[in-house]
Amino acid sequence: MLLRLSTLFVRTLREDPVDAEVASHRLLVRAGYIRRAAPGIYSWLPLGLRVLDKVDAVVREEMERAGAQRVHFPALLPREPYEATGRWTEYGPNLFRLQDRKDGDYLLAPTHEEMFTLLVKDLYSSYKDLPVTLYQIQTKYRDEARPRAGLIRGREFIMKDAYSFDLTEEGLAESYRAQRDAYERIFRRLGLDYVIVAATSGAMGGSRSEEFLTPTDIGEDTFVRSPGGYAANVEAVTTIAPPAQDATNVPAAQTVNTPGASTIDALVTWLNDHEPREDRAWTAADTLKNVVVAVTHPDGEREVLVIGIPGDRDIDMKRLEASLAPAEVDTATDTDFARNPHLVRGYIGPQILGRHHTHDDDAIRYLVDPRIADGTEWVTGANITDHHQLHVVAGRDFHADGTIEAAQVRAGDPAPDGSGPLDLARGIEIGHIFQLGRKYAEALGLKVLDVNGKHTTVTMGSYGIGVTRVMAALAQAHHDSQGLAWPIQVAPAHVHLVATGKDARIFEAAESLAQRLSDRGVEVIYDDRVKVSPGVKFKDAELFGVPFIVVVGRGLDEGTIEFRTRVGEPQQVHINDAVDVVTDAVAAQLGGNH
Repeated sequence: MLLRLSTLFVRTLREDPVDAEVASHRLLVRAGYIRRAAPGIYSWLPLGLRVLDKVDAVVREEMERAGAQRVHFPALLPREPYEATGRWTEYGPNLFRLQDRKDGDYLLAPTHEEMFTLLVKDLYSSYKDLPVTLYQIQTKYRDEARPRAGLIRGREFIMKDAYSFDLTEEGLAESYRAQRDAYERIFRRLGLDYVIVAATSGAMGGSRSEEFLTPTDIGEDTFVRSPGGYAANVEAVTTIAPPAQDATNVPAAQTVNTPGASTIDALVTWLNDHEPREDRAWTAADTLKNVVVAVTHPDGEREVLVIGIPGDRDIDMKRLEASLAPAEVDTATDTDFARNPHLVRGYIGPQILGRHHTHDDDAIRYLVDPRIADGTEWVTGANITDHHQLHVVAGRDFHADGTIEAAQVRAGDPAPDGSGPLDLARGIEIGHIFQLGRKYAEALGLKVLDVNGKHTTVTMGSYGIGVTRVMAALAQAHHDSQGLAWPIQVAPAHVHLVATGKDARIFEAAESLAQRLSDRGVEVIYDDRVKVSPGVKFKDAELFGVPFIVVVGRGLDEGTIEFRTRVGEPQQVHINDAVDVVTDAVAAQLGGNH
């Protein structure tokens, strides 16, 4: 394969695009791999497609090695299957909805569980047909409220989704293992570092869920690890709740005037100044913070909800959203407070909250962190401006409607399995696998006859890889200040050959070398532009990020060319040895990445 820059459809940019926040976004646009069409939507150029196709090929090879068979569904789907599973409503504003000329409702698919399920239902009816795993690589759509980071969080993206269909839970576990192993092979072959972490199932449902994350400081996902091997997305971390406490000797709740103490810090300062403890100083951990949020349910209903957490922690909105999925969560607005005047900002206490003890459907629902166990004692708001209460006891002075995992997880928190303190890191989600169980099969009536002739509901697994996101993650992991630096297995070419100078002999020699390399199976980008300066050519070579760079120029008089890796030091190679040296170097890197 030989691509000539004089005719290749590409233009590089010297300046970063104004909307680019992260390196992968900046460099993919500057190097002419993608172009922005609209927020979160990108056009693909020849170099970008070459990389994307190589990622796609690795995914396909490993899916088929794992026994999955490829299908392809339309992106434009009817409403009815999604209505049957409840996801027409559950997806809320993230779903692109549209109507045809006959007013029929359609959607642009964010995922295809329903279509896979209905296809198997249409064609299979016996246990003898199972197990089967089907997959596709296809464009998906989600109306992201805040598309960001280029391909990492877009509104249109390419995804590999696979679904396994088994008769038994044991069969599902085996299919899940096969896909999990395939994912590990895929990411190893692509040269992408990854961590497997426990995850929440969210709106997908199911009994088991794991994410594949690639660690990076710009990642949207926070995950935790312990010395003993526990690993989880922060949304899936469960809090070790203390046992119920004996509050027999705790004094009755006492209301105190705390002027201006509308924040936790101000309250702690006031307590230490005016109500000092004998045993130690007051800290934020002694206070109960009550945070008002607004929950928008899939049917559009807006609910004001109060979350109680220890005052030394903040709400983690992603954990809160995961706990309340598929509902969406925002901070409460002035309008929300105006409709609930008993919520006194800065001084909200749990004494008037919760439906648990009032049995009033109009009461504000109150959910608390698991650390707020019965018998625990707190300082909290008194629901009066400039007033708080001391000695407020959970289960005695207030009752929550339940617990919720919403507080931030901190480094040093204990792992839920007792395997040591947690360490926090950030990553990009590149894959997610679920044991879905029978949620979709039951909703859509997918049953087969078992060995006894009895109708049995099929159990399913779901396995996704964000193909375009993987490409962005590779760009994020493999770059430097000059440009991209692709691993050879996904690079748009193996060698970037640059002809420098004006002497026709240089271009003749470069053309011959490019052709001979191509004939040997080496993929070459040949910069044959005549009226472009060497400086511009070198900058483009660095920006494109091809693994090997060959320069034919002044050294030709001595019979040598310059050869180096994208991030290495140059070496002089005799022109007669160049084809063998370059071909061997390419083969060595390709051989080491399979």
